[in-house]
Amino acid sequence: MRQSGQGRAASRARQDAVVLRSVELTRTYLALATPEQLRPATRDAPSARFALRAPCGVETYRRLYHDVGGQYFWHDRLRWSDAELAAYLARPEITVWEAMVGDASAGYFELACRNDGSVEVVYFGLTAAFIGRGLGGAMLTRAVREAWALGANRVWLHTCTLDSPHALPNYTARGFVPFKTERFVADIEGSLIVGERPLPA
Repeated sequence: MRQSGQGRAASRARQDAVVLRSVELTRTYLALATPEQLRPATRDAPSARFALRAPCGVETYRRLYHDVGGQYFWHDRLRWSDAELAAYLARPEITVWEAMVGDASAGYFELACRNDGSVEVVYFGLTAAFIGRGLGGAMLTRAVREAWALGANRVWLHTCTLDSPHALPNYTARGFVPFKTERFVADIEGSLIVGERPLPA
């Protein structure tokens, strides 16, 4: 799951760059309205623990963002300077949790308290080595419980069809209900999304 960057180009894109491909995508927004809607994962995570990074350091965050999001073209944070990212991570409404299996980093989730009282799961994902090992459901269960513990009146997130094929089934399996979809075209150069264009509803 990743934060939208609609209409913005990655700062690393060159003016003379050749767009290698354009892909039509769907972004789906989902929410839990009450804590009772959560359907906790019944399968235990394999020796996983969740460590709060408070505040999360810039180097740690960039590692997590790259290791999880690099395979899914996450790009929004790439254009942020270290100073911008440090200021963001120091904000009290932002929390970052890292999933650990033994000494290995397995993924992370990022929560943000919004002005309307909701909590957004801004980023959520596993590193490639831990996909398919029963950790995703357990980590999402923990993310939702931490969001409610922050005083949320609603917990929400979004995903798109560039994300892991496990993402949307995991969200709906935990009780998240879709409430909005958007269609857009992403221009992809190499491993970067260099532009997004909305499509008519």
